[in-house]
Amino acid sequence: MKIMMSAGEASGDMHAASVAAEIKRIRPDAEIFGMGGELMKKSGVRIIYDIENLGIIGVVEVIKHIPFFFRLRDLLRQAMIDEKPDVLVCVDYPGFNMKIAHVAKTLGIPVVYYIAPTIWAWNKGRAKNIVRDVAQVASIFPFEAKAYKEAGAHVTFVGHPLADTVKPSMSFEEALDYFHGNQEARRILLMPGSRKNEVTGLFPLMLEAAENLSKKENCQFFIPRASTIPKEFLLSFMGNRNISFEITEGHQYDLMQICDVCVASSGTATLETALMELPTVLVYKLAPLTWFLANLLVHVKYAGLPNLLMGREVTPELLQDRATAGNVTEILQKWLTDESARQENISEIRKVREALGSGGAVNRTAKLILETAGAANGEK
Repeated sequence: MKIMMSAGEASGDMHAASVAAEIKRIRPDAEIFGMGGELMKKSGVRIIYDIENLGIIGVVEVIKHIPFFFRLRDLLRQAMIDEKPDVLVCVDYPGFNMKIAHVAKTLGIPVVYYIAPTIWAWNKGRAKNIVRDVAQVASIFPFEAKAYKEAGAHVTFVGHPLADTVKPSMSFEEALDYFHGNQEARRILLMPGSRKNEVTGLFPLMLEAAENLSKKENCQFFIPRASTIPKEFLLSFMGNRNISFEITEGHQYDLMQICDVCVASSGTATLETALMELPTVLVYKLAPLTWFLANLLVHVKYAGLPNLLMGREVTPELLQDRATAGNVTEILQKWLTDESARQENISEIRKVREALGSGGAVNRTAKLILETAGAANGEK
């Protein structure tokens, strides 16, 4: 059995890697290859294109790179022709993966879409393309499964993978020692994103807020490096800033366990911090034109997944012009100086795990992929 995967960013690499490892556990002889990152490679996926350079988001940014994306699409199309996979698994990254799904459909290769396009939030027109090109949607939210079912897609609600994976592997004391945590300091997590343009837009304001907090409190800052971001790129923003910081790699949930508060780019990270009961400020900025278009096209009230799940703002959101160092400082300072306020937020975000439902998503997704591949190559 041969399975092709297509993931385009760090979170997709993480989710695809978990599913690939589960496929290998269930079906050791399965050959898995495709586009991805180092986590997929460690899970036994043969990488034909490394995603480190795919840190592009937003209408304006993507337009500049259209020729590159055409070349990448052609590369993956040729791989499908040469390798003849039994199934293509698209993981998130919808702007590109929707096109790859259509290529696979025209070549007679069934597609399973995991972490599917958010038709419930915006661009509902994508639903008809999913119905046309995708054999199975592995849906991670109940409201998402409902939206896809109403659109006419073949959809299976598998649950959210983070319900399985977000948990520490060390005790608090072990993690504190591992990350050289200062017991006397307020430990603060800075998560500027997994794309270079996210880091460029958000990391400076996070660092400015860090300097502000360091003037008032004894603080230690931790910056987990996404696999798509070189360490040197992060260091290039540090300059002569007077803060105590550690750039970390791996054991991210153990790191979250020892931190008091966090500021994070919008995305999967805010769901992870909520599941780890870590009070978090969400920040995000887009290019002005992209932001204008987003306001016209997006049909949901919140940017953060914890807020979407709960139907209210349990994770404070600072978007576009409100994403400033001053605003970040104000929220974090309140949590750091008023323990009752911090505990109140923890009580709110604790309910996010309950809203995600039971675990087992990775196993269900792996089985769905194997069933789809087996049907395609005539296995019973």
